[in-house]
Amino acid sequence: MKITGTFLDEITHDIPSLNWDEQDWDCDFKLMKAVGIDKAIMIRCGWKNWMTYPSKILMKYENATVPSTDLIAMFLRLAEKHGIKFYFGTYFSGRDWLLESYNIEHECNLMQWTCQEVWDEYGKNSPAFGGWYLSQEISTAISWRVVECYKKVGKFCKEISGNLPVMISPGFKGVKGQDMGIPYAERRQNAITPEEHRKDWDWIFNEIKGAVDVVAFQDGHVDFDELEIFLKINKELADKHGLTLLTNAETFDRDIPGVMPPIKWEKLRFKLEAARKAGITEGITFDFAHFLSPNSCYPQAKSLLKQYCIWAGINYKS
Repeated sequence: MKITGTFLDEITHDIPSLNWDEQDWDCDFKLMKAVGIDKAIMIRCGWKNWMTYPSKILMKYENATVPSTDLIAMFLRLAEKHGIKFYFGTYFSGRDWLLESYNIEHECNLMQWTCQEVWDEYGKNSPAFGGWYLSQEISTAISWRVVECYKKVGKFCKEISGNLPVMISPGFKGVKGQDMGIPYAERRQNAITPEEHRKDWDWIFNEIKGAVDVVAFQDGHVDFDELEIFLKINKELADKHGLTLLTNAETFDRDIPGVMPPIKWEKLRFKLEAARKAGITEGITFDFAHFLSPNSCYPQAKSLLKQYCIWAGINYKS
């Protein structure tokens, strides 16, 4: 069970920006490849009025700010150079999809228009463009509006790109998948049960078949002693519905709220072992650059990578 993919998060809203230039990213892409990472997933191309590339669509409809660096062009250059596949993350408006005011048609239009824009400008001419990532992160069937977006946008992305794979990374409504300011006992009472999770995701997986290919649940939302149970349910449902299941092995520590430092190695090892026991053979992470890279703004990341490489049988020194 190894980590073979990482998110790229430079439209950040809950972790610090790295403020790297292309030379910095080049060093990290080289290291990613060396430790077995072959997929780099842009977590979102834009958030509210910030964007990763000069999108005419987002400037027109969301009053988005023109970025100083075209990150999509840069990431594609580096992905091609280092033999890594790049997955494009869709636009996320930041609007609350649980509200009745959430306009599915408008949100889908923004995502489809930007996907078409990126495919025409970058994707169809790049051998490194490997697929799509739908950026909304849901945990239960209460987010049915997003499920509708998954269906519409996922099918659209596959149609324009010759059936390139589409990925999502949902969460669990566990004790750590809620507002951490709420007392633990209340979060425990509100947490989803394994059978409730099975029911919701059986329905969601059935709905998104043909629009989504790969699912990687975030593994930090439930207590450690119940993680394997939920992962086994995910594997059972993914096999039933013909979806590829990865694990999103989060490399930041959710147990230290408001700080999000690199995770303690024993916790990451536990989560990777739980995924292996559930029959999952491959993982992605959020994210290498911040929480595993020796070049990170967090000094603990270098030691975490060393521990992971030793465990995974990767020659860290080389």
